[in-house]
Amino acid sequence: MNSKKTTFLVLCILTLLFTSFMGERYAYAASIPYDSYIYDYRGYIVRTPAPYVPKKNISGISLGVGKFTNPQDMCVAPDGKIYVADTGNNRIVVLSEDALNVVKEIKGFTRDGKEETFKQPYGVCVSQSNVLYVADTENKRIIALDENGEFVKCIENPTSDVLEEGFVFTPLKVTVDYADRVYCIAKGVFEGIMVFEENGQFSSFFGTINVEISTWEKFWRWLSTKEERSRQTLYIPTEFTGVDVDDDGFIYASNIDTTGVQAARRLNPRGQDVIKKGTEKNVGGDLVTGGASTYSGPSYIVDIVYRNDGIYSILDSKRGRIFTYDHEGNMLYIFGGLGSQAGTFTSPVAIEESGDRIFVLDATRAEILTFEATEYGSLINEAVRLRYSGDESQAVGVWEKVLDFNENFELANVGIGKAYLTAGDNKSAMKYLKLGMSRDYYSIAFKRYRNEILKDNLGYILTGIVVLIAALKIGSIVKRRKGGVKE
Repeated sequence: MNSKKTTFLVLCILTLLFTSFMGERYAYAASIPYDSYIYDYRGYIVRTPAPYVPKKNISGISLGVGKFTNPQDMCVAPDGKIYVADTGNNRIVVLSEDALNVVKEIKGFTRDGKEETFKQPYGVCVSQSNVLYVADTENKRIIALDENGEFVKCIENPTSDVLEEGFVFTPLKVTVDYADRVYCIAKGVFEGIMVFEENGQFSSFFGTINVEISTWEKFWRWLSTKEERSRQTLYIPTEFTGVDVDDDGFIYASNIDTTGVQAARRLNPRGQDVIKKGTEKNVGGDLVTGGASTYSGPSYIVDIVYRNDGIYSILDSKRGRIFTYDHEGNMLYIFGGLGSQAGTFTSPVAIEESGDRIFVLDATRAEILTFEATEYGSLINEAVRLRYSGDESQAVGVWEKVLDFNENFELANVGIGKAYLTAGDNKSAMKYLKLGMSRDYYSIAFKRYRNEILKDNLGYILTGIVVLIAALKIGSIVKRRKGGVKE
């Protein structure tokens, strides 16, 4: 058999072995139960404890208010009540904090002595002052009601020099900061999030995402004719899909990202993105997105929720997964999926959090799915919160408990390593940072430890150098004298 045939045969065998391995890998992933079908923080399927487990599904029928129809949004108010935008039924359903009872249904309001109703309300939010804001989508307005359901104000028909002539305002999602500024994602608006002042006046676009064109694309557009360019893809800013606000007034927003790198943003008061992307330089959901199936490609993030102490979660509708990150952009855990078994979704559209519970709204099932943190998930959350508040020493003990559950959790090792680094124990920091595969922080610990060694032994080193120089000098003199005697 010649060398070409031998090479070809070897390649065929390797291909078959690889295909068999991958098939077994994904068959295994599909067969393991929900509480083990979890991913590591890089997005790879691994067998780890579940950070959250499903508890119950809440439907309009179980609550006694009739089936939800195409619900699109929900929010948790400061007092703990849950507001659901039951879009298809043109109403807002308010649930108790434990989500077991209906507090009230809001189908309309009185404005200037006239009864008005909602039409396809798509988004809902409750401000810190307990004012309800409803994106009354088909009526093309935002309605604000007080806690008694009384009309407060209406935002509609915005006007400005920056809005094109004939602009039609169609609000989709809405949130409100501590100063009662309203941030709205509107249909067909790519310039950014629309900002309205407390009096309802449109002020500006916020957090515009600039699309970067590669050098290769620029080159081909330069070569193309005017007619060819007109048929090419228009490079317009990315569209936002979800919005939330933290206690400091920073806006957390999710957006469509075709590159799978950044689907979450943290916008400061000037509209600048100041989010951190962690060790993987990625806050876009799944890191591994290859393949040719329907579910291949970058995650499609539809909503975001800020969960205090720098922790936030994003919701992927393509594969039904929930990704949670810390304030540095490091992925903490992933759970969820598409399917019909417990803990999976059909078409997730919104995510909220209350304490250690996570709520996900499924539009097709017309249900709210609830998840509660396991001890493993609670420990991770607590360790991140301690570090966020600056209590590094206490965080070490919690991270060690996390490692008792999952010794391969690299972020726990990194967390312990950073704590030792802050405390000045650089040798211990090197040990844990190496286990956590944190090259950057390991380099810092190594340099500091090296400087410690040099500082502690500098006297001995200098003395040794002096002695060595003296010995070489004496040896040289002795050698010259011996050479003179021989002559």
